[in-house]
Amino acid sequence: MTLILLAISLSIALCVIAFNFAIYALPVMTGIAAFQYVHLDGRGFAFSVLAALAAAVLSIGFVVAVLGFAKNPFLRLAALGLFAAPAAVAGFSLAHGVAKNAMDPGLALNLLCGVSGLFVAVAAMINLNAVGKDVLSRV
Repeated sequence: MTLILLAISLSIALCVIAFNFAIYALPVMTGIAAFQYVHLDGRGFAFSVLAALAAAVLSIGFVVAVLGFAKNPFLRLAALGLFAAPAAVAGFSLAHGVAKNAMDPGLALNLLCGVSGLFVAVAAMINLNAVGKDVLSRV
């Protein structure tokens, strides 16, 4: 009984950690792409890591800058959508990886994964909007 409770609590903890990582899917994707591009260009490993970190920070900085300086609500929504689209894919994949062995493939699994992707995308939009307001309110 103790092992079952431990397995359930560890599964919940891993889902919470994965959810928090899925919110930041855009910086991770841009960082990985920059790392691969610079590393395949023949630069060293350390320079590739620096390029990946710079690309990840710039991707967040770009979206925060658009949120802070754009007055058009559609432009702000587009910037948040740019940040939320990879998060939705990561949330869909996270739910599919967890639930594919528990459910038969079909409509119920796709609906569950779609709702999970939508939930993670909305959480990413809310999180980034709060970060953008917090950062720009200090200026």
